[in-house]
Amino acid sequence: MSTTNTTTPDLAALCADYWSTSITDIHPGSIKVRGYPIQELIGNVSFPQMIWLMLRGELPGDEEATLLEAALVASVDHGPHAPSIAISRMATSCGLPINGAMASALNALDDVHGGAGQQAVELYADIAARIVAGSPFEAAVEAGVDEFIAAHGKYLPGFGHRFHPVDPRAGRLLALVDARVASGTIKGRYAAIARGIEALLKKRKDRPVPMNIDGVTAVIYAELGFAPELARGVFCLSRAVGILAHAWEQRGRGERNKGPMPRQIPYAYTGAPERHLEQS
Repeated sequence: MSTTNTTTPDLAALCADYWSTSITDIHPGSIKVRGYPIQELIGNVSFPQMIWLMLRGELPGDEEATLLEAALVASVDHGPHAPSIAISRMATSCGLPINGAMASALNALDDVHGGAGQQAVELYADIAARIVAGSPFEAAVEAGVDEFIAAHGKYLPGFGHRFHPVDPRAGRLLALVDARVASGTIKGRYAAIARGIEALLKKRKDRPVPMNIDGVTAVIYAELGFAPELARGVFCLSRAVGILAHAWEQRGRGERNKGPMPRQIPYAYTGAPERHLEQS
């Protein structure tokens, strides 16, 4: 004999649990973010502080917030030859609205173009774990670098730059990191690891391979306690500003169907020469 479940589920509780969140609580006439009424946050916290609150649940200190802000400012743009920026401009010329152009560009920020910051944080964290486990500093750096290269190839994220002999953003950011270490805001563990990687690369290659923007912002995100995936997410927030600016500029030009290079410049065709179907 079959039995019928006569228990009536609490549908209100089921629905409440389905999209449960610890981030924002909204009721008619009330919006609280992480417990703070939104009207108290407006005009009193900066956008970097708001990002931190949303992602971490608490407000950062002033020095933490300004260091995060510096990383955000440094990463907004790298010119129209950057793939994500070029995509935003091409998409705009193809008729996409601003949101479509931004979405197209942001989707390009994956492992190769846009993922170096996350990968550098992961590399730093691996080396830090080796040190905590008792490995001497230089041995931990060398083992971490070697394992990363064995797993991912010779490209080491965060070091060297295809365009800049010395990344003009890196020195300023490192100075801000050092200032926060001196003030006790951050510990400097990941800054030391990144500099240890620099020293190892210089020794191996017999020339400097300095940190680039991804390597230094990875130091900042790691020092501030952001998870590796959030390092990429925060970078996307920053680069979205440059993407928006370029899409808007392109919209004002009135160009249509802008391709990846001027049509006057030919590409190299490497296929078969002209041929024809045999007639039966």
